[in-house]
Amino acid sequence: MKTVVSVIGKDAVGIIADVSAVCNECNANIVDITQSVLQDMFVMVMLTEIKDLNCSFTDYSNKMKKLGEDRGLDIRVMHEDVFNSMHRI
Repeated sequence: MKTVVSVIGKDAVGIIADVSAVCNECNANIVDITQSVLQDMFVMVMLTEIKDLNCSFTDYSNKMKKLGEDRGLDIRVMHEDVFNSMHRI
């Protein structure tokens, strides 16, 4: 199973490191990542493999959300099934 993680906010040093640290803490493997800085806005989309998570999906998602709140970023974690369903309609 996979998730799509989106991160949007003002560019700052360490965003990728902090998001990656949450992935590491929860044992989510980063499969693919793309990021861009548009003027001073940071935008990243990452695909993570979650079959070996050491916490619940809800905990993983909440940790990312908390990181976003702490850093002034919008971080969303969407389960692959939801993402796929949204794009089939």
